[in-house]
Amino acid sequence: MITFISFLIVLFGSVNWLSIGMLQYDIIAGFFGTQANIFSRIIYILFGFAAIWLIISAIRQKGKINIVKDRLNLKAMEQKEDELAEKFGQKNSPSD
Repeated sequence: MITFISFLIVLFGSVNWLSIGMLQYDIIAGFFGTQANIFSRIIYILFGFAAIWLIISAIRQKGKINIVKDRLNLKAMEQKEDELAEKFGQKNSPSD
């Protein structure tokens, strides 16, 4: 979930940079008044932390970033694993 939120923050930050480059208009500074405003600076810091989080996630997962885990696909994979384990006689019994 943190990765998904970081992705959205970085996406918004990149749109902000696009508007700075193309229109010479800073959306965050326009919303809060100036770039020096404390709220603008907090948003810029959040952009930076979100980008660092995504970089660390990419390094930890060897270049693959899972934004949202597909729970339905995960359940299907678990069912297939159970079926194969039964087929080959390796059914895992829950240990109490």
